[in-house]
Amino acid sequence: MVNQCIYITASELASIMGVSNSRAYKLIRKMNSELKKPRPENRRRAALLVPRKMLVRILSRCKRRHCRWGACKKRKSKVRQEKRRKAVKCEVDKTQSAEELLREFLSEQKADFDITFSDFIEMYFKSISPRLRENTLRTKHYIVDLKILPYFGAKKINEITPANIIDWENEMLSKGYSQTYMKSVYNQLNAIFNYAVRYYDLRANPCAKAGAIGKSKAEEMNFWTKDEFERFVECIADKPMSYAAFYILFWTGLRIGELLALTPADINFDKKTLAVNKSYQRLDNRDVITPPKTPKSKRVISIPDFLCELLKAYCGSLQNVGKNDRIFPFTKYYLHYEMRRGCKKSGVKRIRLHDIRHSHCALLYELGIPPLEIAERLGHERVETTMQVYAHLYPNKQEKLSAKLEEFMKNENEEKGA
Repeated sequence: MVNQCIYITASELASIMGVSNSRAYKLIRKMNSELKKPRPENRRRAALLVPRKMLVRILSRCKRRHCRWGACKKRKSKVRQEKRRKAVKCEVDKTQSAEELLREFLSEQKADFDITFSDFIEMYFKSISPRLRENTLRTKHYIVDLKILPYFGAKKINEITPANIIDWENEMLSKGYSQTYMKSVYNQLNAIFNYAVRYYDLRANPCAKAGAIGKSKAEEMNFWTKDEFERFVECIADKPMSYAAFYILFWTGLRIGELLALTPADINFDKKTLAVNKSYQRLDNRDVITPPKTPKSKRVISIPDFLCELLKAYCGSLQNVGKNDRIFPFTKYYLHYEMRRGCKKSGVKRIRLHDIRHSHCALLYELGIPPLEIAERLGHERVETTMQVYAHLYPNKQEKLSAKLEEFMKNENEEKGA
């Protein structure tokens, strides 16, 4: 396995090896040309990518016969001349030994990376698993195992070309997936090759030349207006648990996992607030409680009086529920079922569960709430996310805008006529 690497400039390499800057510069240029590696974008001068472990070996080897000459005047003494000749010979030996060490490592590295894509995927997941949440890791596994490995698994990773990537992209496009889903699948493949380039010295990422497919954002975002939501929620009012859950989703904008993790301890009826500090998921028949999606997702949001009263009545009807027990003891699949039932009965267009969060944001936007306040309420890391993803107008917003422009022009003409 390749060790952690660092960039070494000519002056740094010269200091380590005890050679001149020009000699170190020539060595770096020679090595980079053989590897066909461009100069790093963030460095103005030539630099060599060297593993830390090998750097220590070079340093220790150079120190065995390390000789330095200070800036002293030339003397014609035969003793001095003899020492100088020995020092020059020593410097050449050190340079050659270090250069041989570099060549040896680079040849080993190229040989070690001559593995199949499926073998590299095992190394990839082993490395990233400790850094990801369980559900995120499961999603990555699902996409890689079903959409990527069947095509690239048997190929050697250093032999995959941009043409292979384009063929795979064309196959994905032919399956009729949504633009956002294709973008997600492409991002997974691109991340794998970026990881190989960064940590395993793969020469280049073939996805960069092939180009991306799909779109990061959907062209249109589905959401419910207030009237649509009220028609829907009345059709599931026969189940108080479902009624309360969807009411909270629409009027708070919580994520599904945040809703399902709510406990009585998270609700402050005096201050009329909800504390969002965890998320619930059902994985492999296990109830899993994790931190929210991002650091800013931990938040306290205010709730209106009517929602506070509904929650108080709902919590009062629960039996054998402790202070830290979940008040909605079901999974997201129950909500999917209730969504289908309510939409079928009410005739309201069916949207995703997550689109109810979009509906809340669209309602706040319609009410004129500043984007920064919306971002804080929804737990977004950046206000740009709110602006880019959720700034969709209500169906009648364009009509209102045109009406205001028409009214403005009429007022202008009246003033001129007067």
